Amino acid sequence: MTRKLQHIFALSEQGARDLVKAVVWCFVCNISLMAPISVIMAVVTHLLEAMEYGNDPMEGFWIYTGGALAVLVLLFVLHYFQYASLYLATYKESENRRISLAETLRRLPLSFFGNRDLSDLTSTMIADCSALDQMFSHYIPQLIASVFSTVVIGICMFVCDWRMALAVLWVLPVAVLLTAGSRKLQDAFGTKNIVAKRRVAEQIQEGLETVRDLRACSRQELYLQELNETLAGMERSSIRSELVTGVFVCTAQAFLKIGLATTVLAGSALMLAGELDFLFFLGFLFAAARLYDPLGMVLQNIAATFSAKLKIERMRAIQEQPVQEGTEQFQPENYDIVFDHVKFAYHDGEGVLDDVSFTAKQGQVTALIGPSGGGKSTACKLAARFWDVTDGTITLGGTDISSVDPETLLKHYAMVFQDVVLFRDTVMENIRLGRRTATDQEVLEAAKAAQCDEFIRRLPDGYQTVIGENGSTLSGGERQRISIARALLKDAPVILLDEATASLDVENESAVQAALSRLVRNKTVLIIAHRMRTVAGADQIVVLENGKVAQQGSPEQLIRQEGLYRHMAELQKTTSGWTLKRV
Repeated sequence: MTRKLQHIFALSEQGARDLVKAVVWCFVCNISLMAPISVIMAVVTHLLEAMEYGNDPMEGFWIYTGGALAVLVLLFVLHYFQYASLYLATYKESENRRISLAETLRRLPLSFFGNRDLSDLTSTMIADCSALDQMFSHYIPQLIASVFSTVVIGICMFVCDWRMALAVLWVLPVAVLLTAGSRKLQDAFGTKNIVAKRRVAEQIQEGLETVRDLRACSRQELYLQELNETLAGMERSSIRSELVTGVFVCTAQAFLKIGLATTVLAGSALMLAGELDFLFFLGFLFAAARLYDPLGMVLQNIAATFSAKLKIERMRAIQEQPVQEGTEQFQPENYDIVFDHVKFAYHDGEGVLDDVSFTAKQGQVTALIGPSGGGKSTACKLAARFWDVTDGTITLGGTDISSVDPETLLKHYAMVFQDVVLFRDTVMENIRLGRRTATDQEVLEAAKAAQCDEFIRRLPDGYQTVIGENGSTLSGGERQRISIARALLKDAPVILLDEATASLDVENESAVQAALSRLVRNKTVLIIAHRMRTVAGADQIVVLENGKVAQQGSPEQLIRQEGLYRHMAELQKTTSGWTLKRV
């Protein structure tokens, strides 16, 4: 049962056990709420007997008062345990759920993120998780417990008087069917509402990421107009979704109230016929009144559960994605990277690499060049198992990298990409990401080797300066050199460089190239570049065109051949003398 609950509600094993406990305590609390009715019945019986026999009605007052206090204490204790099983356990499961999602996302191939919008994942991690927190603290346990407690109380009613039990309970299946029968309609409107909310989140995120371009192109008003239209659409979608749910739930809740009328009518008729005692009639009235309020909440919870199930399915879709796995024991004989007839496609029928074979040897620099869209960056990232190949193999030191755990594999790689990722933290800690156990002195040495020390010491607090989001307070060249310092500190045997100097000015490019020359020494280096002078000193060049290896060899060999490399070199030589002239 635990595993089934885990699958249905996307829970951890402990969360499933806690859900069972919460249901049990809710059930006990629901049954215990009938205890005050017993006290009231006992007091009414005592008063009626006192009136009939002329006894003192205050006789036994303290006994009934003590009984009432005992019931209150019992209810307090039971509801305390119910609270602990509901809310405290829910908060713990909320933590586990978010950690589990984060762990799953950490182990997923990058192809998953290429097919999903970031705002959608953020919505799942934040909004959907919060909705599930509320569901498991307010809806699900109470719903299941109410079903069981209603069945138990209903059986007791039938044992006492089946006619009165029918008068009380006949409205229940009708109300439940009315609510449950609207599930498809509620799901349809609920899905549209989720999509509308996600569209708003995407548009807001897009606006924040492109605010400089919007201002530069004077598109603020148009963007805000489109955002207002999207928000209005989401509002209409939310109203329709809530209206559909409200119509069916409120109708069902109103129908429950008819049960009170039938209880009074049936009880009155049976009393007039002398077939029902007044105390029994009173007891059924109290029980009906006590039963209908939680049943009304149950109907509301059913509707809320329909809505939450959509969020559970979104979360489960992430948790059930196939993750990248492999051995954590990896000791390669060397650090040669071998592509052996590699094929790769992001989507079916959209091949990016087709039968690519080459070897990047340890101690050499292998450059990947070619036109944009030729597959250079894809090949570089496949070498680090950011994705898994569609066909063929990639080996590192003779070991197929698809058999190695990604985190274990990446311990042997240092990467410097054109798009540098920095964090809102100190410069010292941003460099220390390369090796978390590094001392401050080792960080300083890596910064000096990467030509960073001079500009870092000019910052307000030096190495303890907190840089902005993604290093927004630094120039492009400074950010690039910090990423190189990070790679130097890691001192990994395999280096991947993807357009590391493409967007730099001449001064910064010279400083970065000096830093790179220290980084690549005695390493296996795979470099991507468009500038021919950047790869002129490479030991081997692999020319990729349309996902295939067009040429392969040293720069001297390729420049003597007719082919793409020579053509690109001649074009760059021609364009190097280009100047802006008035026509």
